[in-house]
Amino acid sequence: MRIFPSPAALPLPVYRDFVDMLYSMAVPIFGLGAVFVGICVLVGLELGNGFLLVLAGLGALTTFLRLATLRAYGRSGPVDDFDTLRRWERRYAIGNYASAILLALLNVVAISSHYPLLHLITVSLVFSFGAGIVSRTSVRPAICVTSLLLATVPTIIALALHALTSHATLLHSELFLIEAFIVAMITGLSLQTVGHLYRSAVEHHTARHDMAKLARTDALTGLSNRLLLRELFQQHAATALRTKHLVALHYLDLDGFKAINDRFGHPAGDALLEQVARRLERIVRSEDVVARLGGDEFVVLQVDLSDESEAELLARRIIREIGKPYLVDEIEMLISVSVGIATAPKLGIELERLLACADGALYRAKAGGKARALFCAEADAAKADIAA
Repeated sequence: MRIFPSPAALPLPVYRDFVDMLYSMAVPIFGLGAVFVGICVLVGLELGNGFLLVLAGLGALTTFLRLATLRAYGRSGPVDDFDTLRRWERRYAIGNYASAILLALLNVVAISSHYPLLHLITVSLVFSFGAGIVSRTSVRPAICVTSLLLATVPTIIALALHALTSHATLLHSELFLIEAFIVAMITGLSLQTVGHLYRSAVEHHTARHDMAKLARTDALTGLSNRLLLRELFQQHAATALRTKHLVALHYLDLDGFKAINDRFGHPAGDALLEQVARRLERIVRSEDVVARLGGDEFVVLQVDLSDESEAELLARRIIREIGKPYLVDEIEMLISVSVGIATAPKLGIELERLLACADGALYRAKAGGKARALFCAEADAAKADIAA
């Protein structure tokens, strides 16, 4: 049984959120690094301890590299696959572990000398580090727990060993043992808190993304709905303007679906629509978009085209594949599909206008004998402008 859940067990959007949270902590990383370097330099110079000055240099380098990694992640753009997110998570983890180890080394050096005020500051720095990673890094529990233990276990051991040294201070050994116990106890409580915070974060983010998905997908087929289609169209239209390519909007209407719905009932009609949706998903490329607007109306958003002939080829393939027989409740059913096509930016980049243009071409295709594909003509565009 795994102690820490695999990232693959999370929905990709949730995992991306968690990695984004890791890379949103520039201020805490800089603050911790600055305080760490300042303490090492100040105490190192005061005590003539060269090792603390070396730690200061390593702390400055680690902080710089961690902040540079955060900046690189921010400039990389949205990540859409688990493997890339895992690589970014590992990069963050390495930086976090390095900071934890440096902090532990500072405490070992500080506690080995009898300098109570320095002990107070360095142990407080461990508490601050622990509180920060538990509150901010618990979404990746393996990183959080490992970092916490790297910082606290050496500190606990150093406090316990220092308690064994003889000193004239009253209750010297007893107080250092108590301090070691306090750090150990808080570490244990923090480990329990990590699990609770992680489970709560998973539930919250999963529910949020599920709600967002439901708002943007068709309940019956799982395809994009009009809202998500609009968002994706705006993205692809902007890209088309920048790259001088085309985007084609295929407006589909099933021929003969109403008769099947009336004859066999709505459950059979719904099952047929689901099969149509799956066929459309298999026909198009991964970067294209299939949406259902309602009833038996579908839209295929074909992106990154060099010429309108590519849109015509896809429309013909859609007509051919959708026209093949379906089997619903062991009953063979036949339908066809008519297609109206509008392209952007040739006809503008307003989705509603393009849908109206494609709908006009679709109407002509159905009137001309069905199972046909026609491009939006000037008359269709003119009607769309009037309707708008």
